[in-house]
Amino acid sequence: MKFGIAARRDREEALKLAYRVYDFLKVSGYDVYVDEEAHENFPHFSPDDVIPLERMDVDMMIVIGGDGSVLRVEHKIPKDIPILAINMGTLGFLAEVEPAETFFAISRVLEGDYFIDERMKIRTFVEGLKIPDALNDVVVLTGIPGKITHLKYYIDGELAEEIRADGLIISTPTGSTAYALSAGGPLVDPRLHAILLVPLAPVALTARPLVVPDSSSIEIEVLTEREIILTVDGQFYTQLPPHSRIRIEKSPRKTRFVRFSKRIYPKYTLKIKKKF
Repeated sequence: MKFGIAARRDREEALKLAYRVYDFLKVSGYDVYVDEEAHENFPHFSPDDVIPLERMDVDMMIVIGGDGSVLRVEHKIPKDIPILAINMGTLGFLAEVEPAETFFAISRVLEGDYFIDERMKIRTFVEGLKIPDALNDVVVLTGIPGKITHLKYYIDGELAEEIRADGLIISTPTGSTAYALSAGGPLVDPRLHAILLVPLAPVALTARPLVVPDSSSIEIEVLTEREIILTVDGQFYTQLPPHSRIRIEKSPRKTRFVRFSKRIYPKYTLKIKKKF
């Protein structure tokens, strides 16, 4: 079994734990490769085991960091490699393991005592652009802070809403605990097959979040005369010209997480209350 390791680059505790995991697996006789950015910030890994995430060809990724670290890795690895996420962030909704549980969790992995939790992703189509799939969300934003954008969005070809707002969040159930939650969207059970549309600071109070089946085709028509910004999971950004049309659908790809328990509640709902 081959492992890849990545860690939060701005936190020494995460890098030190990454090295301990690396050393444990190496001593145990496994092939282990380390993200080159982790090595740049903690140059104690063997240079022979250091490769960029884009070239990781392993059986499992161990990611030590917060949700942002998980999303960074998920966007860069070339295949749907299972991810074991160890939380060293603020919320850690994508993480399965707390730091104190790290080596117990790894021992369970080595014994085969785990399962794979597959999470849906969404795909964005804009003419002339290649845009990565989103695990959390795609966000259409005004290109000038303080200026609203004017959008229409259609569900399966039918007009669903016309809004003037700071933007629109299109989220997976996994992403319902991220930006969509901050904008007033609902918590959505990650087992549901759905896509959320959440207006961001709309002018009209009647513009409310909408949940649609994940089989839906969502088309966004930009009516603003200014450029807008499109973001994916906070990892990818691009500017789009006025009057762009954006289509969003369920992706054929999925993100695969290593899990040890199938329980969703109360961990899922109470984590926010405990942190805030």
